[in-house]
Amino acid sequence: MKNPSEPKHLQSFISKMKKEGIQPIVIDTFVYYYEKVVAEEKGLIFDSDIRPINADEIEDARDASEYADAGEKALKHVVMIILNGGLGTTMGLTKAKSLIQAKNDKTFLEIILDQAEKFNVNLCLMNSFSTHQDTISALSMIKPSRFPRLFLQHKFPKILHHDLSPADWPGNRRLEWNPPGHGDVYTALLTSGILQQLLDEGIRYAFIANSDNLVATIDKSLLGFFSEKGFPFMMEVSERIPVDFKGGHIARHKNGHLILRESAQCPKRDIERCRDISHYKYFNTNNIWLDLRFLKSLIEKHGTIKLPMIVNPKNLDPRDEFSPSVYQIETAMGSAISIIEGSTAIRVPRSRFFPVKTCNELLAVRSDCFLFSDDKQLIVNPEREQDDNCFNINIDLDPRYYSKIDMFNKRFANGIPSLIDCNSLKIIGDVFFEGNVKIKGNVVINNRSGFQAVIKEGMVIERHIEF
Repeated sequence: MKNPSEPKHLQSFISKMKKEGIQPIVIDTFVYYYEKVVAEEKGLIFDSDIRPINADEIEDARDASEYADAGEKALKHVVMIILNGGLGTTMGLTKAKSLIQAKNDKTFLEIILDQAEKFNVNLCLMNSFSTHQDTISALSMIKPSRFPRLFLQHKFPKILHHDLSPADWPGNRRLEWNPPGHGDVYTALLTSGILQQLLDEGIRYAFIANSDNLVATIDKSLLGFFSEKGFPFMMEVSERIPVDFKGGHIARHKNGHLILRESAQCPKRDIERCRDISHYKYFNTNNIWLDLRFLKSLIEKHGTIKLPMIVNPKNLDPRDEFSPSVYQIETAMGSAISIIEGSTAIRVPRSRFFPVKTCNELLAVRSDCFLFSDDKQLIVNPEREQDDNCFNINIDLDPRYYSKIDMFNKRFANGIPSLIDCNSLKIIGDVFFEGNVKIKGNVVINNRSGFQAVIKEGMVIERHIEF
């Protein structure tokens, strides 16, 4: 018999998820969030409930160097967990972003495998239902010496905006579902059985990072600091710079704990303050350290991990602006900082954060701004001038000619220009680069000719160019 206080469409969602074979703990988690949506909660975090954190409230990674030996000893108890659920749709692909060539003809995935091999640590990849088969196929071709463990991110049903019923899209049933954000990593570790497998093998510490952020890898000093101090959860944060104004930030809640506020959780009335990088100075790099024993006990105690909710309004078909409006329920991995007692944050240099979201960042990574160290780690080129170990370059490629990976590759087919002495590069119009080009300082290349312009072999560009 239906509970009269139960939301009208709840049973429809539960039936739909059961038919899809979704596990009870995931259904219970969705129900918890859906009831909040029905109650008209938006998952917003108001400025009046938080305050900025000061530099003296969080540790600095430079002070963790004394823990490197402890980190070396703890390596045998570590797993790298890489979030591999993203598609390269922004760059015109329909497959996993980690399969794009990133550097020296190696894909993101191949570089990640090399990183895990170098440290001799276990590797797990959390795939989405969109990237899983791509990744399996790629691994079968690569044939790594140690095959990583794979587990799947769960999925939540999309919620129709107008009546909060399950989305229905007969033309493509896959579009009725959305990934529930990387906050799902904790539940997915449990339901896949991998959490228990790791614990049984003596693996206690997890380093979690995004597949597109290749400069984020195991750091012995951070590992040693985390393990010796006995923290259950540690977030790497870095100082915001102007390009980060639209992103989230960490703060201190009025009840005393640290909290992550994503941009989607910021009320409209507080948006200017949220974007003020001089007010909220630190952002989440999404490099997370986690004590797996603590995670297991937390789940045993509470049954599930109930992270702060993010409600994302979208079109049911993201490629069709006329398709029905829906809500997607998501959570952020870093938001666990607010619910795990004893969590901490540590300030790290910007050199541990350079995710590739578009071809703009891909150009920087493929250039001489980055190189592989002797131990196969991708690092910022030491010859590049930096302030306080902060890598920063502003690249703006004309999206009409460079936004898709095939277009990008054609225009740099003869090699990526040297950018080691470049502060900013803006390209307007269609420009083809021949080999051994160097760009220095702040440069704008503007082609208004209506034909493809060519930057000739061996050119050194130190000023604006017009065609």
